[in-house]
Amino acid sequence: MNDLLEFLRQEGIREEILTRIVSFRREHSCPEELVHRIPDPKIHYYGKAVWEEALTAILAGENLLLVGPKATGKNVLAENLAAVFSRPEWDISFYLNTDASTLIGADTFRNGEVHFRQGPITCCALHGGFGILDEINMAKNESLAVLHATLDFRRIIDVPGYERITLAPGTRFIGTMNYGYAGTRELNEALASRFVVLNMPIIGEEEVQRLLKAQYPQLKEEYSEQLASLFQDIRKKCDSSEISTKALDLRGLMAAVLLVRNSLTLGQALEISIVNKCFDTYERQLVDDLIVSRIDSSLTREEMFL
Repeated sequence: MNDLLEFLRQEGIREEILTRIVSFRREHSCPEELVHRIPDPKIHYYGKAVWEEALTAILAGENLLLVGPKATGKNVLAENLAAVFSRPEWDISFYLNTDASTLIGADTFRNGEVHFRQGPITCCALHGGFGILDEINMAKNESLAVLHATLDFRRIIDVPGYERITLAPGTRFIGTMNYGYAGTRELNEALASRFVVLNMPIIGEEEVQRLLKAQYPQLKEEYSEQLASLFQDIRKKCDSSEISTKALDLRGLMAAVLLVRNSLTLGQALEISIVNKCFDTYERQLVDDLIVSRIDSSLTREEMFL
């Protein structure tokens, strides 16, 4: 965790904020049995302004809503925040069958007796955890109703048939949403008002290079530059509506470098981690042509790594 604080210091985060983070950690210690839930991020989020806004909001007791298009680092930032504050994390994905019992919990039998099985929202509330509400604008109305009292100034959960649960002081919820995905919809005003909203900026070429070098320190500079430029070229194609966002996959780009390190050629790695995610033949050909024009597909591990 101290490594993350040093990373934030190198990013230029004000010392006053870092001091308050340390105080938060002291005030809200994590139970020993939940230490395994504190994330250990493999990738850091880069962006001083976003970091300062997010950290200040968390310290002020607010819940965060991270809004932005694909590949802007919403989930990376959410995981980093849980790690910086040393909080156990619960990931809550919203999908068609997510309902109140999924979030809060439900009765279950154990040793012939009825017990309450705690859901992720309840666990967060009791243990002062960070709940990551992934793609919150896919949630059904029933799920949203659960969140209303939980996220506002009341900070309570009423469980039918059980006692009222008051959120522990360290509890925070971080929602993520991406407009345009299938199944998403407009977030209602009542729920949106319970968050402070951060519009996540588009990740730039320099940040992509930093991510690649941080994840793969042995990757040669010239190839981290080429891959970062390729990613930006794909984004431009997406922005001009020439292709869909299927190929705009930062995780796929990172996976391609890993595959090269494990003996595939760069062309093979990019094909299975990026190109083949385009299921339309014409679109796949456009992305493939873009890669061929930018990068030598025959590059091997020995050529790309020090």
